[in-house]
Amino acid sequence: MNRRKVTVAVTALNAIDSPGPGVPVIRGLKESEMLDVRIVGLSYESLEPGIYMHDIVDKVYQIPYPSSGIESLLARIEYIHSKENLDVIIPNFDAELFPFIRLEERLRAMGIRTFLPTEKQFDERHKINLPAFGKKYGIKVPASEPVNDPNEIGKISKEMKFPLLVKGKFYDAFVAFNADQAREYFHKVSAKWGLPIILQEYVKGIEYNVIGLGDGKGNRIAAVPIRKQYITDKGKAWGGISVGDEKMLALTDHFIQSTKWRGPFELELMKDEKNEFSLLEINPRIPAWVYLSVGVGQNIPEALVRLALGEKVDAFSHYEIGKMFIRYSWDMIVDLKDYQQIATYGEL
Repeated sequence: MNRRKVTVAVTALNAIDSPGPGVPVIRGLKESEMLDVRIVGLSYESLEPGIYMHDIVDKVYQIPYPSSGIESLLARIEYIHSKENLDVIIPNFDAELFPFIRLEERLRAMGIRTFLPTEKQFDERHKINLPAFGKKYGIKVPASEPVNDPNEIGKISKEMKFPLLVKGKFYDAFVAFNADQAREYFHKVSAKWGLPIILQEYVKGIEYNVIGLGDGKGNRIAAVPIRKQYITDKGKAWGGISVGDEKMLALTDHFIQSTKWRGPFELELMKDEKNEFSLLEINPRIPAWVYLSVGVGQNIPEALVRLALGEKVDAFSHYEIGKMFIRYSWDMIVDLKDYQQIATYGEL
């Protein structure tokens, strides 16, 4: 088979204890049977390990933080595109998705494709909007309230009893068992991710996740549910097993059909003692454990690139149940000159 040659830019190369999805996305693309992929890594910091993985990343450029504004980002992308002739960009951080969504048409005019949620889809699944989202689409969602002042915690905790989850608007979640703990976590999370902080009803049960891909027309292209086997102190799945659960797949299909979701996503679910699922979060991008989907027969990164390129992509019909992923870390030995190159010139 003649594989289509494409150049794909990928962000989130921070393969650390709280890993970004970039490296496993690249691994999936490199294993594609339909695409011959050249990878351009997009980094924010000089110590992101993916920068130095020369066996999977062909070229790396630093890009400005999302807080720098979309014009600054676009100018950098234009420069990179002039050197690399990009076909597709896959952004993988929550905080960078909105700028890339806003730039979609301008990137398309340059010949660069993305396949992301619409601005409406991105906004209405925000943590602060999740209760309204659940009501609109008929999905069970725990009660939650946005908090901008720690003095509001006492009043809210009278309506939603402890324990409560204290969540950042992008990342991080801590279980608070009293008001003092909740205020402590409020300051910790807000210092990192800003306001508001979300207080969410704590649902006792077993955590499950579903990675999926929607075609933007209400059809499911891919879906793989897992049960988390090991969770780090940062709340990241460090191990998980693919499971067969028709209830989870039905909920996923309902989500895709109701919203006509476009692009990749992760549903964070809690299964209670009555075997009912509550939707805790919707992450509007590929999660870091995406390589498990490749391993069980659904190469979501490959399908995502093909959708971005406008190809017809058939839905995956099955996946292997009972396959585990176990994350591990190892030390790379890199030349100091490589670090100096990326730190000084912003490309390697």
